[in-house]
Amino acid sequence: MLQVRDLHKSYSGTEVVRGVSFGVAAGECYGLLGPNGAGKTTTLRCCLGLTASDAGTITLAGLPVPAAARAARARTGVCPQFDNLDPDFTVAENLVVYGRYFGIARRVMLERVPRLLEFAGLEDKAASRLDTLSGGMKRRLTLARALVNDPQIIFLDEPTTGLDPQARHLIWDRLKGLAASGRTLILTTHFMDEAERLCDRVGIMDRGSLIAESAPRALIGAQIEPHVVEIFGDGVREFARDAAPRYAQRVEVTGETAFCYCRDAAPLLEALQGQTALRALSRAANLEDVFIKLTGRDIRD
Repeated sequence: MLQVRDLHKSYSGTEVVRGVSFGVAAGECYGLLGPNGAGKTTTLRCCLGLTASDAGTITLAGLPVPAAARAARARTGVCPQFDNLDPDFTVAENLVVYGRYFGIARRVMLERVPRLLEFAGLEDKAASRLDTLSGGMKRRLTLARALVNDPQIIFLDEPTTGLDPQARHLIWDRLKGLAASGRTLILTTHFMDEAERLCDRVGIMDRGSLIAESAPRALIGAQIEPHVVEIFGDGVREFARDAAPRYAQRVEVTGETAFCYCRDAAPLLEALQGQTALRALSRAANLEDVFIKLTGRDIRD
């Protein structure tokens, strides 16, 4: 459904996408992850034909981009990072009017609206104005709007940013339903638990390059020790320097927390029993650990 080969893009002499290549199969949920400035947005804009690349080839929904970008976008749905719904229209009108961008007749859209509202859990909000909706409702409406043209492939740019846990779980449920129906999903998110939960495969970008790609559990197994012990409290830096390396394969200190990566966490946890000033959290390694290891802990603006 999407094939990207050796993609390059520069702005003002700075290369922001450096030879990126990846493919997404039909019915797959693919996560494109990376810190701010990694090149994700530029890559996806090139995939949609919204930004011209400097080199490389892109095929979207079986069509070459940018040569047939308009036709490819007609087969594509996009859920942007920020809701850009029209406040002058009701919930149902937002869907009907958006359908006109795809040349869908009003009669056809009126037939589709009940199904789209049911998908969004907004059946009783058809005539409501946008200022009466919660943030979660608006996000679900934006997701439903991305489906007005019955797309084969859907781009989701941080679909749950700013939502409370209940709304996030509802959006996850809807996305899982789309994947189960055979739709192809391309997801960007800063929530690693979201990517680990939803994605069949993830690609991690940093400084314009794709630096890792695989199924989430495969990446975790290949990159990180299976157990992580987070230690915090008075004297944590001294413990991390003097004692933790005897029990952990890797130790990283960030702020007032020591992250100890272990093949076996039991000896470290036993050593902590006598450290009354320290507290510890033992957990399994996750995708966020992989992300931090590959891209670093420095803040990106």
